[in-house]
Amino acid sequence: AITVTFYKTFQFSRLGVGQFGAAEVILGTWLGGEADEAVRHAGERRFVLARVLQAVFSGLRAKPGAPDFAEELGRQTAMTELTQLSRRMRILEVIVQGAPMLGLLGTVIGMIDAFSTLAAADGTVDPTLLASGIWTALTTTAAGLAIALITYFAATWLEGRIDSERQAMETLISAAIHGRVDGEAAG
Repeated sequence: AITVTFYKTFQFSRLGVGQFGAAEVILGTWLGGEADEAVRHAGERRFVLARVLQAVFSGLRAKPGAPDFAEELGRQTAMTELTQLSRRMRILEVIVQGAPMLGLLGTVIGMIDAFSTLAAADGTVDPTLLASGIWTALTTTAAGLAIALITYFAATWLEGRIDSERQAMETLISAAIHGRVDGEAAG
């Protein structure tokens, strides 16, 4: 979980996730009538949203009378980018679901140990003999839940960043093709 979280954080940084302001500048340049300048900046493709805008601009320039073509190019690029951003997120989901199960398995093993100690004792049972099995049961439960909770928060944070990027892509594609509604912004 730690490795995947660090990997995804590094990947998001390398791919330029969250560059909403820079995308807005490119879009504003496009909508302001400076198409060549907007295409040049988007063509540098240093971040996810610029690559999506570059695809839309290419479509609008290639077929000026067919906004559906530009929209489709933008959506295809967005899907490619989102697929890359979502890669390895399933590992975190598996950890979130599997860690409590492993904790529960440890709980059952600990309780089996405690009850086997109880069954082997003739007559009075020394509580210290049961303590080992109970300690195992509680420790594994706590460890499983702690791992699941920490991973859940990391996965939720990463998914939130992907969702923000997805929403920004949709807004930028629409605004680049159809113009902007007053007060609308990508991020």
